[in-house]
Amino acid sequence: MISMVVIQTLIIAAAALLAGLFVGYLIRKSIAEGKIKTAEVLAQDIVVNAGREADAKAKEALLEVKDEQLRLRNELEKENRERRVELQRMERHLTQKEENLERRMSTMEKKEKVLQQRDQENVSIRENLERLEVESRAELERVSGLSREEAKDVLLQKVEDEIRDDAAILIRRIEEEAKEKAESKAREIITVAVQRCAADQVVESTVSVVPLPSDDMKGRIIGREGRNIRAFETRTGVDLIIDDTPEAVILSAFDPVRREVARVALEKLLVDGRIHPARIEELVNKAQAEVDAQIKEEGEKALLETSVQGLHPELVRLLGRLRFRTSYGQNVLQHSKEVSWLAGLMADDLGLDVQLAKRAGLLHDIGKAADHEVEGPHATIGADLAKRYRESGKIIQCIAAHHGEEESGLMEALLVQAGDAISAARPGARRESLENYIKRLEKLENVADSFSGVEKSYAIQAGREVRIMVKPDDIDDLAAVNLAKDIVKRIEDELEFPGQIKVTVIRETRAIEYAK
Repeated sequence: MISMVVIQTLIIAAAALLAGLFVGYLIRKSIAEGKIKTAEVLAQDIVVNAGREADAKAKEALLEVKDEQLRLRNELEKENRERRVELQRMERHLTQKEENLERRMSTMEKKEKVLQQRDQENVSIRENLERLEVESRAELERVSGLSREEAKDVLLQKVEDEIRDDAAILIRRIEEEAKEKAESKAREIITVAVQRCAADQVVESTVSVVPLPSDDMKGRIIGREGRNIRAFETRTGVDLIIDDTPEAVILSAFDPVRREVARVALEKLLVDGRIHPARIEELVNKAQAEVDAQIKEEGEKALLETSVQGLHPELVRLLGRLRFRTSYGQNVLQHSKEVSWLAGLMADDLGLDVQLAKRAGLLHDIGKAADHEVEGPHATIGADLAKRYRESGKIIQCIAAHHGEEESGLMEALLVQAGDAISAARPGARRESLENYIKRLEKLENVADSFSGVEKSYAIQAGREVRIMVKPDDIDDLAAVNLAKDIVKRIEDELEFPGQIKVTVIRETRAIEYAK
């Protein structure tokens, strides 16, 4: 019973649902049809309005095109008018130029005709002049009796003789004036340089004498069977002379640095009192270190005093060694500093390279620091040392030429030579007395005069050079060379001299005539 009611209820519900769906469909259909009709009406209105607007816009675009065409036409007409005006102006300008060109051409034609007439006149005048020149030359040759070439040669020879005479007179006058001025200027420069470089001069002894507290020390220095003195001489390379001199011993060595090391070591031994071979070796080593330090200090001090910079350390050491080197009693380091100052002062007065002159002056005797180790003149040794330690070519030339061993065109080299001579010639600079100096020069001249064919000899440059004038009829060129060698050999065998002596043999032939 209940199931039937449920079924019926379900059937009724389903029928009601279907009826509702159908009614809803009809309602939606009617609404949709209404909307479609409304949309169609709106679409028709839109189409109508769009057509109207399109017509209006088409009309506006047409009007704009017409306006643009009108504007372009006006601009084109304006441009054409301007071009026509410009063409007319250019046409007038060209016309004016053509007229001017025609006028100029007419003027040029007239001038050309005038020039042609003048050329013809000039040709005629030239022909007349040539004819007159030929006639006058012929007349001159007839009157003078000389041809044209002969007259030309005579005239040129006369002019040449006159010019040569005038030139010779002028050259002679210039040479005389130059000699007078040069001599005066040289005296002034050297005087000022010497006055500004007022260095002290003392004669230094080349022998080292060590005082002893008592003569008893001599025996202790000698030692048992002479072992102490042998150990000292072997270690230092110096001869220790113990003689009858009271309370003193003498140190003798060719190397001044070794002698100084020996002196310092011996003084230390005397103070210490313990004298035996082991102690000798120890104190000699200490003395060597002290002297090496002093050598370096002296070299650096010399650089500071002369304002020379950039010197190789080995050259500084060699420069310091000159502190213990003497030449005729003159300290070589002090002499080198003097030459540096003098050369620098003279270079300053002459407007030359002051630093070059001072550097060359300081190094000019550097070869003396090694001349006991290397054979040859100290100037050559010094030049080799400067070259080895990369000094400039000018410095090397100045060192090599400071005694005239080599020729140098540098003015600074001449200043170094002058400074060297001035420093050595100062009163008291060297131990050699005036009497001995004069005797040495006389001996030098006497040796040269003793050879046959010698007319006169002159010792110059403080005895560093001897110049021999020979008789040209007795001595020819080959004999002059042999004579120089013979004189050199005689000087080496018979004379004692410092450094080296340059021998110059001069053979001169003169042709003399007298105008009466």
